[in-house]
Amino acid sequence: MVYILAAILIFGVLIAVHELGHFMAAKACGVRVNEFSIGMGPTILKKEKGDTTYSLRLFPIGGFCAMEGEEENSDDPAALNNKGFWQKLLIFVAGAAMNFVAGFLIILILNAGAAAFYTPTITGFADGCPLQSEIGLQEGDRIWSIDGERVYVYSALSLLFPRGHGTKFDLVVVRDGAKVKLTDFPMTKAEYPSADGTTYTGYGLYFGTEKATFANRITNSWYNAVDFVRLVRLSLQMLFSGEASFKDMSGPVGIVSTITDVGQQAATVQDAVVNIAYLAALIAVNLAVMNLLPLPALDGGKIFFLVVNTLCMVTIKKKIPEKYENYIHLAGFGLLMLLMVAVTFQDVWKIFQ
Repeated sequence: MVYILAAILIFGVLIAVHELGHFMAAKACGVRVNEFSIGMGPTILKKEKGDTTYSLRLFPIGGFCAMEGEEENSDDPAALNNKGFWQKLLIFVAGAAMNFVAGFLIILILNAGAAAFYTPTITGFADGCPLQSEIGLQEGDRIWSIDGERVYVYSALSLLFPRGHGTKFDLVVVRDGAKVKLTDFPMTKAEYPSADGTTYTGYGLYFGTEKATFANRITNSWYNAVDFVRLVRLSLQMLFSGEASFKDMSGPVGIVSTITDVGQQAATVQDAVVNIAYLAALIAVNLAVMNLLPLPALDGGKIFFLVVNTLCMVTIKKKIPEKYENYIHLAGFGLLMLLMVAVTFQDVWKIFQ
């Protein structure tokens, strides 16, 4: 039950943060906000200030920012539909931007107590490792990219190396301040001795750490958030290329299941909280990226129509009628809900299998 409540809290806060982004941008651009609500359902508290009603609603599952001229045209000069291209663009992007910032801040808070960070800098090689040579890898090399994908943080190594379709990689390493390219560099996993006398399967590379400072706490947190963006992009690429399928998708039920697993696998309550917070950061960045996809009903879809209408006004002096755009967004919303139902059904099916 506690993990279900944690999931509700995470989604509720992230949706509220998203709407707060729209609200702040709308106010900054002089758009009239009729109501800004935290939560959904029946109103518990409300207060009017200026031209906006601020409300607190019963169910902590998000919120909304109701702007004048958002759903239909309004003659009010402060309505959204009467604002310019850049003002609308800022307002539409602001929700996703706030989700990304929320993810970054969660990671930054988690990193605040870190004593050191692992780095993708090679500090040594296991006995018998064939990768070390004058024309290969050397101690002190910092892995910059793997097959064209930038290595922002140490954890990216475990993501990018398994994506290689074979035993050769195009590596770029930073050596003595200069970038060195290793094209079609052969790397094969093998068994190597570990410090405790056992063996492990890997590439035989040892990586170092760097002492945590105020500056690299911020840098590592930022790069971690950017790496989350890349993770979402690669997941979408795999979905469209066929490497992943519909069965690999997860909805709210699947996320609750993941949160439960993450919490139960932790050794202590503190570890569970840290792991769940880290997952919350991933979800926040995921929501930011997904919301900017050019799909109807999403902010990305609104940005798409904003660009199309602007181009139409420049070229043919006409734009898509508001009602038709609303129909498309409504249809898109319906399809997204059907997809959510299908994914939720699949998540439930997985649990009972």
